[in-house]
Amino acid sequence: MVEGVPGRPPSLVAVGVVRTAADEDIAARLLAIEKEIERWLTEYRPDTVAVERVFSQHNVRTVMGTAQAGAVAIVCAARRGLPVVLHTPSEVKAAVTGNGRADKDQVAAMVMRLLRMTERPQPADATDALALAICHLWRAPAIKARQASLARQAAAANLSGGGA
Repeated sequence: MVEGVPGRPPSLVAVGVVRTAADEDIAARLLAIEKEIERWLTEYRPDTVAVERVFSQHNVRTVMGTAQAGAVAIVCAARRGLPVVLHTPSEVKAAVTGNGRADKDQVAAMVMRLLRMTERPQPADATDALALAICHLWRAPAIKARQASLARQAAAANLSGGGA
């Protein structure tokens, strides 16, 4: 969790990673994730939830696990009426490092610099989460502007008879 405004360095609010046992039943694992996300949402009261957009990867099992955990976060946010925004890994890397193909070390170095951290967040998933939060913080105004523009275009099309 980070806070701040675009154009200024963000501030670290908190970081954590939910861990479940790989041999545990999937339903129990997802419930444990939900419980921890709900606790974070209650404790920190974010105004938006950013989730990594999962797409083609080589390891289908990893993709499924990431997608399921992301879906739990989306449901938790929706239950509270919080907006959810999805960002791809390359969008996150580009936002944080300026390079959409940056490696994990480059992303970690920039996260540490931006958040003025003296030690690398552990585990690596914590660094990824912080990078995602920074990405969203900085991209949110552009996303909102694009959504407003699309809404205006749709309204204009409906007024001119172009709607269905």
